Amino acid sequence: MDFAELTRAFGAFFAIMNPFVNLPIFLALTVGFTVAEQRTLAIKVTFFSAIMCGVILFAGQKIIGFFGITVDQFRIAGGIVLAHIAWSMLNGSSIVSHHGTDQEKDHMQDLSGLAFYPIAFPMIVGPGTIATLIIYAGHAKGLGGLLAVGGIVGAILAMLFAVLFFASFFGKVLSDTMRVIMTRLMGMILLAIAVEMIVAGAKAVLPGLA
Repeated sequence: MDFAELTRAFGAFFAIMNPFVNLPIFLALTVGFTVAEQRTLAIKVTFFSAIMCGVILFAGQKIIGFFGITVDQFRIAGGIVLAHIAWSMLNGSSIVSHHGTDQEKDHMQDLSGLAFYPIAFPMIVGPGTIATLIIYAGHAKGLGGLLAVGGIVGAILAMLFAVLFFASFFGKVLSDTMRVIMTRLMGMILLAIAVEMIVAGAKAVLPGLA
């Protein structure tokens, strides 16, 4: 993978897994928790997210291959999913596929696996993240390419861990206006990346379009 592609990959993963966008939800789910409990949860969330990303990165191709789906076909579908998420971010709408339905949210505090669901999945490693991982893994050249993608995801997860670990501090510093601006900006970046994925996938599946 060249530098330009790695940069696009970083932009896509940062937009979809943005720690600061997920921070308000994390704070809402941990109301009443002590700082120590929040930090323990942050460690578990990062661990579960890393495990899921690793499995998808190295086994995602075989999973979609089992269903007879090519990477380019998945790129189109993944691009549409990302475009939907990006559009929701631009309009300030709730992203149900990543943050859960209202009924699920009502029962979140009662779930023993709060770290895994709904924070690690589907908030952080949701449909958009899974699609992006499989797409970039499918176009990575050899083990080196996979490790490069893994390194990008690892960097995002490290940032996520830092933000969630110090959630009480960032929650006081990051204003609502800053969160809205960041969400809109990440939505625009993600939409542009989604369009590129759809166009590239369509050209591969339908050579006549090239």
